[in-house]
Amino acid sequence: METLEFIIYPDGRVQETVTGIVGNSCAEVTAAIEAQLGLVLSHEPTSEFFATQVQQSSVVNTQATYSDW
Repeated sequence: METLEFIIYPDGRVQETVTGIVGNSCAEVTAAIEAQLGLVLSHEPTSEFFATQVQQSSVVNTQATYSDW
C-alpha cells in the first residue's frame, strides 16, 4: 500500500514520509507536492528507496509430439 504522511509543525515546517513506493519513483510522486510546499531542506531516503522492484516472468515452452503408432 502506498502512503504519504505529512506532519505540519507549528513553525510551518512539513515532514513528509513516503512508504510503499519502491525505488526513485517516490520522487516523481512527491515532486508536485514539494513544489507547492516550498523549500526542501533535506531528503532522507528509506530502505525502500534503495530496493529494486522485482518483476517475475515465466515462459512456458510446451512441445507436443505425435507418434505414428
